[in-house]
Amino acid sequence: MSTVELIQICAIIIALAIAIIGHEIMHGYVAYRYGDTTAKNQGRLSINPLVHIDLVGTIIVPALLYFSHAGFLFGWAKPVPIHIPTVIKNGGYNGAIAVSLAGVSFNFLLAISATILLNFIPSVTSLSTLFLHSLLTYTVIYNVVLGIFNLLPIPPLDGSNVVVYQAKKMGYHTFADKYQSIGQYGMIILIIIIATPLANIIFAPISSLLQVLLG
Repeated sequence: MSTVELIQICAIIIALAIAIIGHEIMHGYVAYRYGDTTAKNQGRLSINPLVHIDLVGTIIVPALLYFSHAGFLFGWAKPVPIHIPTVIKNGGYNGAIAVSLAGVSFNFLLAISATILLNFIPSVTSLSTLFLHSLLTYTVIYNVVLGIFNLLPIPPLDGSNVVVYQAKKMGYHTFADKYQSIGQYGMIILIIIIATPLANIIFAPISSLLQVLLG
């Protein structure tokens, strides 16, 4: 393995870790702002990556996708524990929606920030500038992928939680409960989407946004 390849792999690992771990921390932080101390009490608001690593989602899945040349990487950290009743008690269903959107908001904000910083990087003339350029580029890519993917209204993704809490806010509790129950089939649905031409539904907006940000 060449030095350049090693630098790019390190950039990929760091960018993906920041994207998925930051996503989870923000869920817990916004919940904390609404009075839910569950994540804080369990040490899950820490930036220490070790407390957030999920063996399958943080290590195995990204590694398999990378070494199989899948063309994209995806992963997840251990979900941050949130006590939604406390959030709803203090912030109503708007608070629950804010908690649901906290992770993707972090991802999109980080993607935009990395895009801006890329414009200040000089030409890649050394290993250090290569690493920095690679890190920022992959930060844009993975945060866009995670942000858009998690907005899908498929339980248990964040987008589905927004649908559920918005429905409950409007008084459609029966619909919300039935919709939430789809979560037991969520992974199967996601696998079907990713493994079929339906994946274009996901990758089209991802490609469009990356084109805007990275050109």
